Amino acid sequence: MTATADKLELRRDVTVWGSYMWGYADVGADIYAALGLVMLWAKGATPLAFALAGLVYIMIGLAYTELAATYPVAGGGQYFTLRGLGDFWGFVAGSALLLDYTIDIALFATASAGYINFFLPYFFGIDINSLAVSLGPLHHVNLVWMAEALILVIFLIALNIRGMRESSLLNEILGAIDILTESSIIIFGFLFAWRPEMLAHQWLTQFPTLKEFAYGSSLAIISFVGLESISQAAQETKRPATIVPRTSVSLIFTVFIFATAFSTMSLGVLPWQEIAESVGDPIATLAHAIPFIGFIAGPFAAVLGATILLISANSGVMSASRLTFAMSQFHFISEWFNAVHPRFRTPYRTIIIFSGIGILQIILSFLTPNAMDTLGNMYAFGATTGYILVFIALIKLRFTDPYSPRPYKVPLNIKINYRGRQVDFPVLAVLGTLGISTILFEVILTHAIGRIAGPAWVLLCFLYYAYYRRSKGYPVLGSIPRNWEEEQLKVLEAAEEYDLLEQYKLALAERDRKEAVSHAQ
Repeated sequence: MTATADKLELRRDVTVWGSYMWGYADVGADIYAALGLVMLWAKGATPLAFALAGLVYIMIGLAYTELAATYPVAGGGQYFTLRGLGDFWGFVAGSALLLDYTIDIALFATASAGYINFFLPYFFGIDINSLAVSLGPLHHVNLVWMAEALILVIFLIALNIRGMRESSLLNEILGAIDILTESSIIIFGFLFAWRPEMLAHQWLTQFPTLKEFAYGSSLAIISFVGLESISQAAQETKRPATIVPRTSVSLIFTVFIFATAFSTMSLGVLPWQEIAESVGDPIATLAHAIPFIGFIAGPFAAVLGATILLISANSGVMSASRLTFAMSQFHFISEWFNAVHPRFRTPYRTIIIFSGIGILQIILSFLTPNAMDTLGNMYAFGATTGYILVFIALIKLRFTDPYSPRPYKVPLNIKINYRGRQVDFPVLAVLGTLGISTILFEVILTHAIGRIAGPAWVLLCFLYYAYYRRSKGYPVLGSIPRNWEEEQLKVLEAAEEYDLLEQYKLALAERDRKEAVSHAQ
């Protein structure tokens, strides 16, 4: 349920530009980390891997746009699934997405430190890989890189406890600079360095096996995970019904263009092996290879890569804390997590606890031979699981909640009759479910760590969920009775969406009138 009137609420500080940058910080930065990982496996078919993952991402993004504009509350996919499918599936979606957010913190803090290490050879004459040590049976453990990543996460914890305004300002400034930088690299790269014959040669002679392509294309979803950040911030966004559709649709196509452009350009500039070997700083390596501007573009891209990845990790901290804040409100986890800082009005306990899990993931990943690959291996499982449930919830909510105003609807709808009324059936949601299910199948088939660690995380979370629900007398597999109509009225009023509030009241009144007439007859 929503917080009661005497409980501190999250503050609405996020503007239209801040909402866009929350999403861009999480999604736009992903290419900095994903390009090298995907190219290591997809090789000459890397542009195809990004394009296929991008098409699925577009459908995911449009689904989130509709749901976040309709239900502008913290929780994102977990809340949408709860509304559509009930408590148990809402919890499953929440735990899967929470895995993603904690890995988001770990992966992008590690990647940010990787771009910082681009400068070690220039200033200190050493390569970061030369600092790796052996600890008993563990080999190639890079304690320096790990320490850098941990310091960055601790900094982000302090930043997010202070408040959304300060955290959002960091995203807005750095994100704007990064958009200009990425655009410049793409333009100058195609003008001065891109050779279509090299792209064609690598496509024809360096095509991966089917299993390699499946692994690479499933990793490519990393470049598009993060749109959820906008819906997570919806409860702190001013006029979300207006802002969320604008920012989401703009973000979807901005990121899709950047991801496909970088992957296409890179294979026309360098052999895929060179970018794959630079898994820690692939965009900086690519920018450094551009004639005329490379000597400036390479280091500058490294600086921007480090900063934009840092704000992507920052979005992970924000999303994990808001998701668990919402889960505690709906009695999925202890109300102890449902605490807002008395001064900064931020969910400080969830920020500390789940960022701490990200810290643990960093430490464990650096005990493996390749920390980046280990974190990326687990990343796609949570996203694909959560997104499947969101698509199903979108379909279900069209039938069970036709009265909530939808400022935006996904395209490709078919009108069907259901219980005496017309419902717009979302065909795009069915296509999206099939697409993301294919990626989940690829993850389970090819990700050795992800197919074990992902389900194990969800199972561990379920054991806690079952214990907590039983201790409180709540149903484990069933749902707590909730007045969703009253909930929606409060949500729209809190969001200051008074036009939508009036539409919703009129729709409910018309329904009640028809039911009264039907009973009278």
